[in-house]
Amino acid sequence: LWKDHTALKEAEEITTLASGWEPNYVKYEGGAYSAEWFWAKILHILREDAGVLRAAHSWVEHCDWIPALLTGNTNPATLKRSRCAAGHKAMWHEEFGGLPSEEFLQRLDPLLSGLRERLFRDTFTSDIPAGRITPEWADKLGLPYDVIVGVGAFDAHMGAVGAGIKPYYLSKVMGTSTCDMLVVSEEDMGDKLVRGICGQVDGSIIPGLIGLEAGQAAFGDIYNWFKQVLEWPLINILKSSELIDDKAKYALIQESSKQIIAALNKEAAKIPIDESGIVALDWMNGRRTPDANEALKGAITGLTLGSDAPRIFKALVEATAFGSKLINDRFIEEGLRIDGMIALGGVAKKSPFVMQVVADVLNVPIEVSSSEQACALGSAMMAAVASGIYETTAEAQQKMGGGVETEYLPIPDNVKKYEILYKKYLRLADYMETDLTVH
Repeated sequence: LWKDHTALKEAEEITTLASGWEPNYVKYEGGAYSAEWFWAKILHILREDAGVLRAAHSWVEHCDWIPALLTGNTNPATLKRSRCAAGHKAMWHEEFGGLPSEEFLQRLDPLLSGLRERLFRDTFTSDIPAGRITPEWADKLGLPYDVIVGVGAFDAHMGAVGAGIKPYYLSKVMGTSTCDMLVVSEEDMGDKLVRGICGQVDGSIIPGLIGLEAGQAAFGDIYNWFKQVLEWPLINILKSSELIDDKAKYALIQESSKQIIAALNKEAAKIPIDESGIVALDWMNGRRTPDANEALKGAITGLTLGSDAPRIFKALVEATAFGSKLINDRFIEEGLRIDGMIALGGVAKKSPFVMQVVADVLNVPIEVSSSEQACALGSAMMAAVASGIYETTAEAQQKMGGGVETEYLPIPDNVKKYEILYKKYLRLADYMETDLTVH
């Protein structure tokens, strides 16, 4: 759902209006609103679908709806809303008295008139019980009737908890996209406002700490896109071949599809860093952070007649690593620090080549969480705190965490080479954004 960027116009309108408003409602959202978030999607739907406009009474985040369903409290006026979702995506903040004002929303679009009072004022961190499971759901799931259901949160944020996030250790969920998260004490955070990220929210990850979120709109999706490009002739030409039967065609396509990424990883790892001359840009799905701009496009430059699939793939991997460095650099530029990194998700588990490139580009040791389901584990940790089994999130992490599976250390010679290549990436990024972006 977040990946749909059709609400880009609405996001731009929100950013423009909020930036000149007092208070500035996007100041805790990195200074810009995104097409991936709550208000932009609501407004876009209301403008585009008259049926929804007539029928809709309120709007509920998915992570709020599931606990509501499990506890039987599905009234939008009374169900408990997630601090994580509200703070990062709905411009909720205690300083504002909750959500943006009615005046602001009416100025944005009269279609939003009256909606604020049908939403919520209070939000809750995930160590708070949402309620007890209903008998109906307890029976369906085979659970006791006294099970406590905690307040929801976004999957990535709970993944950070499950992977063992702690202050100044960046937790990076690495899958189709990435979500990069830090937790910092209120004292250390002070009055810092980090530009260009997806928000800084009290308790969005660990209660009592400020949770900061950033991320890339495409990571593993870029590798999968390239895989699909390579698969096109295999799938489309082989289908019409009369040389083999349909069963053999299917088996061949399936076998090749499973091996493409692994084969590319293996061959790309053999290519010297500065050999190919190819530089790519990872904005195939726009740029989430730093400085959200979903209208941006990706690029692959420096191609020659000798540029083969492994070399192009290596450049794409390097581009995703450089995109990660943009995020790390922004946190550091804004007065925070990164003492280490904890990685989780499919890419972190499956691709040593990608992980080594990222470690070399970032020049930071990267620990990979041992958990196969860190998001589910983090949810269980928070539920254990909500149920009173553990007093704090840190205690739940210590008792329930699985530790580190492996660690990737930067290779000094590679770090130096990537510093040079990163400068080329920055020049390409600047050119694409300033000269080639169609507004």
